[in-house]
Amino acid sequence: VQLVESGGDSVQAGGSLRLSCAAAGYFYRNCMGWFRQAPGKEREGVATIDIDGSTDFADSVKGRFFISQDNAKNTVSLRMIMMRAEDTAMYYCAAKRSLPCTLLGNDWDYWGQGTQVTVS
Repeated sequence: VQLVESGGDSVQAGGSLRLSCAAAGYFYRNCMGWFRQAPGKEREGVATIDIDGSTDFADSVKGRFFISQDNAKNTVSLRMIMMRAEDTAMYYCAAKRSLPCTLLGNDWDYWGQGTQVTVS
């Protein structure tokens, strides 16, 4: 299984960006999500979505980030608006076989290589 992220870029504060993640290879999963890690900081969960479409977001991104998925295509997207400098990080797509879809990343099964987002 390979998760491939795309869409990372440099944007100005207040701007928007859309990240996409495509899964190559068949796998069973109940959850897909986005995590991020800024230099010198621990990885944090940003948003998750389960197979039925229920979502969860970190408090810091609620109302600004939106997650969506296409189950048939095994893709997940993260729409980010009103971006802030503190959103700067490497963003990772992840998938998890079992519920619940926690924002803690330590029990997620599959990870992408990451895509860089810089807000200035």
